[in-house]
Amino acid sequence: MSTLQKQRCLNHSVREAVARCPLCTQYFCRECVTEHEDRVICAACLRRLTFKPAAKKRNLAGVKRLMAGACGFLLAWMMFYTAGRMLLSIPAEFHDGSVWKLSTFDQE
Repeated sequence: MSTLQKQRCLNHSVREAVARCPLCTQYFCRECVTEHEDRVICAACLRRLTFKPAAKKRNLAGVKRLMAGACGFLLAWMMFYTAGRMLLSIPAEFHDGSVWKLSTFDQE
């Protein structure tokens, strides 16, 4: 008789074990195990596996947001600076309307 047939679920003592978690080596029933990356593991080990990468991503997420904000601010500043320089390069006669009164024949 195999050892799995003799075992009971760690969480439910009245249920027969159907799988052994390869990470914690405990026996579990059908409700207590799940398939993850082609392995059958328990809920506690799945929680440990999925929680660690999320913590690392959170640390880099703040830096990414800060860099994206800084790049956005720089891009907006460059756009408004260029627009301002273009407006300043327009001659004063254009604003008071005297450019429209001059014709090409009057300048000769």
